[in-house]
Amino acid sequence: MLKIAVVDYDMGNLHSVCKGLQHAGADTVITHEAAELAAADAIVLPGVGSFDPAMNKIRDRDLEQPLKDIIATGKPFLGICLGLQILFERSDEGKEAGLGIIPGTVRKFQPEPNLTIPQMGWNQIHLTQPNCPLWGEIDTNAWVYFDHSYYVDPSSSPVAAATVTHGTQTVTAAIARDNVMAVQFHPEKSATIGLQMLANFVQMVDRAS
Repeated sequence: MLKIAVVDYDMGNLHSVCKGLQHAGADTVITHEAAELAAADAIVLPGVGSFDPAMNKIRDRDLEQPLKDIIATGKPFLGICLGLQILFERSDEGKEAGLGIIPGTVRKFQPEPNLTIPQMGWNQIHLTQPNCPLWGEIDTNAWVYFDHSYYVDPSSSPVAAATVTHGTQTVTAAIARDNVMAVQFHPEKSATIGLQMLANFVQMVDRAS
């Protein structure tokens, strides 16, 4: 059975993500041990909260370099919500440097009349990389669940795998580059569509193993 390691750095409920991966047939382990992460077939980095505390916890647990090294090996990697944002170089939310895996900055939604910040609830994404492995059997304008005030702004637009429009602002909702995929929304809270995305990730890991 495939072993998928879910990174434990005290930033969010990890168990709902594990349930979704297990539903797709994977075995999961929640860990902050570099050796367990390296031994797994794939890595999932979820997260809820703020950028600087997340990076501080990753560094406190000596996970920064192991995560970079594991990603560099080509092992399948999935970031979720805050786990997407900390892949970037920096955030307007704080002062800490991110992992720097993806060039770009995390930015805050700009206020607009009648615009709710954070974006919380269901919204439609538009797939900009329709062949991304996460999107198998997913409609090009699927509804998924968001909860965020900040969004990622990649330096290179081709890395964007999906966008979302909140008010008049269209921003990146997912990225994909080689073995690294990450989403701003919560697949574990996105009902059948979200479970399909997690299943697609598990299938991709299976093909890579």
